[in-house]
Amino acid sequence: MAPPAPSVWNRVEALLDRVEKPAQYAGGERNQVLKDPRSVAVRVALAFPDTYAIGMSHLGLRVLYGILNERPDCWAERVFCPWSDMEAAMRASSVPLATLESHTPLAAFDLVGFSLSYELSNTNLLTMLDLGGIPLHRRDRAEGDPLVLAGGDGAASPEPMADFVDLFCIGDGEEALPALVDVYAECRRGGLSRRETLLEIVSRVPGWYAPEFYRPVFHGDGTMAAMEVLDPRAPDRVAEVHVASLEDAYYPVKPVIPYADCIHDRISLEVMRGCTQGCRFCQAGMIKRSQRLRSVDTLLRLARETYANTGYDEISLVSLSTADYPRLVELSGRLHEEFKGKRVNVSIPSLRVNETLKLVPGLVEGVRRSSLTIAPEVATDRLRKVINKDIRNEHLYSGIEEAYRRGWHAVKLYFMVGLPTETDEDVRAIVEMGTACSEVGRKAGVGPKQATISVSNFVPKPHTPFQWHPMPVAEELRRRGSLVRDLARGNRRLKVRIHDVERSLLEGVLSRGDRRVGAAVL
Repeated sequence: MAPPAPSVWNRVEALLDRVEKPAQYAGGERNQVLKDPRSVAVRVALAFPDTYAIGMSHLGLRVLYGILNERPDCWAERVFCPWSDMEAAMRASSVPLATLESHTPLAAFDLVGFSLSYELSNTNLLTMLDLGGIPLHRRDRAEGDPLVLAGGDGAASPEPMADFVDLFCIGDGEEALPALVDVYAECRRGGLSRRETLLEIVSRVPGWYAPEFYRPVFHGDGTMAAMEVLDPRAPDRVAEVHVASLEDAYYPVKPVIPYADCIHDRISLEVMRGCTQGCRFCQAGMIKRSQRLRSVDTLLRLARETYANTGYDEISLVSLSTADYPRLVELSGRLHEEFKGKRVNVSIPSLRVNETLKLVPGLVEGVRRSSLTIAPEVATDRLRKVINKDIRNEHLYSGIEEAYRRGWHAVKLYFMVGLPTETDEDVRAIVEMGTACSEVGRKAGVGPKQATISVSNFVPKPHTPFQWHPMPVAEELRRRGSLVRDLARGNRRLKVRIHDVERSLLEGVLSRGDRRVGAAVL
């Protein structure tokens, strides 16, 4: 085994007085895992292609960090994309991007695994490879270079990044990544080449796609005709991998506690995975099937253990649709009973509109009352049928009324424009619904309240029923967003936020593009 690469901490430390929020580059946080690199067979850099504040809030990263570091033969470390000021300082001083635990440059690792949660972070992956001293194109990597992995929701559309990533995880990483580490360690002991190692992984471990062994074939008009398999040991189809039971799945009860500010600095308790609603635009709802639940007893145990290891003052019940968790009332009640003397809040993030909504304000009685966040998506019954979102206005308004009665001050509503068959009547109804949500305060006896209308643009995603639908052109998306803004103008109780159209169009290209899009990403 080669001696471990030297730490570059002294060189990183010399840059910290030149940048904002230097703590995010220092490491040394409580609950970080340190090991002797000479005692492990495989070293993994878990790379998040966004800032520390966002990456440290990511539950998937916490899961992989914990599950790999429980193995005596593996050491997983963390690395995040630096802010532009730190990137400029690193380039000016020729300081490589390194992990937080050992401050080892990325090029010295066996595996560098990226969590792709959002298409527009793809370019950050390239930035991190470049700063880490790893060739951007997989074809340029030598035997001593790390294998570059990528997983997460962004890996559901791998082709735009296929020239840069050696292996994509299709499905749940906590199932696929440990199995890959097993095979990688075996290949390393056997002295296999890089190519042979990749073949061993894809032929023996479900859920891994290696673009090197597949070649896209195009028709004369440029449309895709087929995907040619270049080696008979590579599978014709890559099987998606899922955790069979969430009840028995790994959960990180001892996460790293960040030194710098994070978006979500709290316990994120995953109550269930998957969704049965079948909204036709929702990729996560399609690729995360089937629905798997954790029991209330298990969730209570995990909350106790995580609180003991962190001291966090908030527990967030997370899933694609927490309001659909069948024992939400019981869970919330038992959590409040367990933690009421510890000044720990229980919160539920963005909510689905159903008959449970009116119960939610009472279920999160201890949480700081600011804004209730709800995602109706559309505001007319006709368009709800088109997108297969079964919600009712009376459930929305009764839930908001109860929230106002219990002291909530505002509501934030998430909508989408540009959906198939949408008309101006559907767009106008968004403002009408926002106004009605504000006016519900009168019925609650507290007067009209603040309502924020957040409007995103429809982006057709692969693996959804709407994947072949075109996006409206930029001018039309801007017109629909402006229509919402114009109709809300003059109502001081309504705030309107419109998502940037150019970013949505770029997201659409990256989510449905083929391998040729990689040249534009680069």
